[in-house]
Amino acid sequence: MNKNDYITIGKITNFFGIRGEAKVGYSNKNQIENAKIIYMLDDESKKELKIEKVRFHKNFAIVKFFDIDNINDIVPFKGQRIFILKSDAIQKLENNEYLINDLINCNVYDINNEKIGSVVAVSTNGSQDLLNIKNLIGKICLVPFVDEFFPNVDIKNKKITVKPIEGLLN
Repeated sequence: MNKNDYITIGKITNFFGIRGEAKVGYSNKNQIENAKIIYMLDDESKKELKIEKVRFHKNFAIVKFFDIDNINDIVPFKGQRIFILKSDAIQKLENNEYLINDLINCNVYDINNEKIGSVVAVSTNGSQDLLNIKNLIGKICLVPFVDEFFPNVDIKNKKITVKPIEGLLN
């Protein structure tokens, strides 16, 4: 497998306590909560770790791994990203859910099939995801990623159709 077969789900920011738990910053709570095995691809040995339990504290996940039982075992992983298999993530997606990496670089077209621009990033405003669409003159517009505005998302062909309301893409 190559690195494209994995997606990043977080980063070990520090240890938590003395029992080998990791303090993990994450972007998607469901992915970290449902992961059973993670991969440390930044580590030279490309270590695979099995998750024993996950709990949440403030804005972090506290992750306990099997066979890591003290602070000295988790410290070497501080600062490393954690990955899961992309295929596992895709299987757990609900209808109309997409991986952020799959949305980036998709071309965006209006309902008349005229190209508007492309997705350069995905951000959030706390309540919803926003597609960062760079239009043809280089301006980036933030558009709520909701079904009303995006009737068709075709990841395979990297094509997204937008049905904008007036002023949405200005």
